[in-house]
Amino acid sequence: MSEKWDRRFLALAEHIAQWSKDPSTKTGAVIVDHNNRVVSVGYNGFPRGVEDTVERLENREVKYKIIVHCERNALLFAHASVEGCRLYTWPFMSCATCAAMVIQAGITEVVAPFSDNPRWIADFDLAKKLFFEARVRVRLLS
Repeated sequence: MSEKWDRRFLALAEHIAQWSKDPSTKTGAVIVDHNNRVVSVGYNGFPRGVEDTVERLENREVKYKIIVHCERNALLFAHASVEGCRLYTWPFMSCATCAAMVIQAGITEVVAPFSDNPRWIADFDLAKKLFFEARVRVRLLS
């Protein structure tokens, strides 16, 4: 895959992340097939029909229990198989739980910006291990 395409799809994931109502972390995902066609997109947010109240959005304990991550939304919104597709995420790679779902869905490559955010580093390391074991290619761009 060329860097030009990678940058375009990461820019699209960054744009989609801005649709999130989460005041602290806005994440976006783009799933692309082998012909560079967008199959699905997603951003982090509450489930359909669940109200985005300030009390929920600003209370991490509550928010983390009900928010749907961008990768999960992109997988759920896909109207076709994502087997063999690439996943682009912004502003960092998938957490371990999303990595498991991405693997199970048949995604074969993950591209994200490099992040060493101390709050997520252990989760990123576990996600990388899962991807490695499942033979999912991971590319972290600087």
